[in-house]
Amino acid sequence: MPSVPTRLLVPLAEAGDPSQLLPAREQMAFTLGFHIVLVPFGVALTTLMLVANYRGLRHGDQEAMLLARRWSKVAAVLFAVGAVSGTVLTFELGILWPHLMGRFGAAFGFPFAIEGIFFFLEAIFVSIYIYGWDRMRPWAHFWSGVPVALSGIGGSASVIAANSWMNKPGGITLRDGSVATVRPAGVFFNGAFWYEFVHMFLAAYIVAGFTVAGVYARGLLRRRTDGYHRKGFLIGFGVAGATIPLQIVMGDFIARYLFHEEPRKFATIEMVPHTDTHVPETLLGILKDGQVRGGLGIPSGASLLAGFSPSTRIRGLNEIPPAQRPTDSEVSVVHLAFDIMVGTAFAMLALAVWFAWLYRRRREVPTNRAFLWCTAVSGIVAVVSLECGWVVTEVGRQPFTVVGLLLTRDAVATHGNLWPFFAGALAIYLAVALGAALVLRNMKRRWHTEGGDTVGVPYGPREPLDDSPAAEPRR
Repeated sequence: MPSVPTRLLVPLAEAGDPSQLLPAREQMAFTLGFHIVLVPFGVALTTLMLVANYRGLRHGDQEAMLLARRWSKVAAVLFAVGAVSGTVLTFELGILWPHLMGRFGAAFGFPFAIEGIFFFLEAIFVSIYIYGWDRMRPWAHFWSGVPVALSGIGGSASVIAANSWMNKPGGITLRDGSVATVRPAGVFFNGAFWYEFVHMFLAAYIVAGFTVAGVYARGLLRRRTDGYHRKGFLIGFGVAGATIPLQIVMGDFIARYLFHEEPRKFATIEMVPHTDTHVPETLLGILKDGQVRGGLGIPSGASLLAGFSPSTRIRGLNEIPPAQRPTDSEVSVVHLAFDIMVGTAFAMLALAVWFAWLYRRRREVPTNRAFLWCTAVSGIVAVVSLECGWVVTEVGRQPFTVVGLLLTRDAVATHGNLWPFFAGALAIYLAVALGAALVLRNMKRRWHTEGGDTVGVPYGPREPLDDSPAAEPRR
């Protein structure tokens, strides 16, 4: 991280926060919270689609091919929604936070330029894959879907690079408070990139996997025990169930990394008001007037988790200069979000262990209704966990927009009225969400009718190629 001249951190607390800070933060929170839910489906649903497609081709499995076909159409709808919400977010960066872009745009904008390349690649190959059903040779069609998944991963990695750069800026040289030189690799692969990317990558597979499994668990609860529902359930749950233990191990690694490399964020997460040893692990609770109120304290728990010893010294919030210290409410929000994220992660791990126990007994999809009901809501639980993780990341950085270099109050727009802009963004997002819900609902209805999966292509062949997996010999 470059050395930071102290004069760059001139506090504005004495004069109060700018009037546009609240609407800017509220809008950014809403739009980012909306958009982040779509990311796992661009990254992971396309991979599940390819898993089903591969099985269908390799084993002549028509049920798996039907799953792949339908999941590809859902992925296309969600990709379109993500394109709209992501575009709004891009404009917001310049409108809401002009001083961020003005001062650090040369560095901060680089990952977004890379993301644009991946976005167009994904859009191209989504179109090829969707319109290629029954119009391309089966294996050529399968391989046309691989760039869709890879582009989704690359695009997400690019956005993660921008976000992680704000948490641990690198790859730049400052001169008189401005960016003098930019080292693109140092910006992209900054100090926080790898842990944020891996954490989000695993989260994407957990959210998409449990959401898919939840859909087919509801079908199983309605006694739809055909191969189509069982395979849909097993593909989704298998991916999510195998990923959640890795995520918990990764979360433990990240917490220890933050303890060593980002002690201010660690103190916020653990709600440590004063530097000390034998620091308890506080479950729930809030920070009020600089003191921990409520919650359940586990003696020396935080010190043990951070350094494997109750005598581990943890730096508290009191060591942060007042002008750069998060407020009590911000600390409470981050701490509670972290607790919810960890709690939901262990709940999903318990569900995965439950599945393994049931499956080992009978070697088939569990029929235990309590288990299926829990799985039916697991997608919602996974989304809650995802949202809480991003609250920890975003609010945990406060009061900085770029840690050590730019305070949030100094990055926000200072002219005009942002509330009408927020209202317009709300209207756009709600309209897009409603439209997507209606489209998905109509697709589901068509899938319950004969021939509901046959969709014509403008200017395409009148008849599909007679080269379906069923016509190929089993291998």
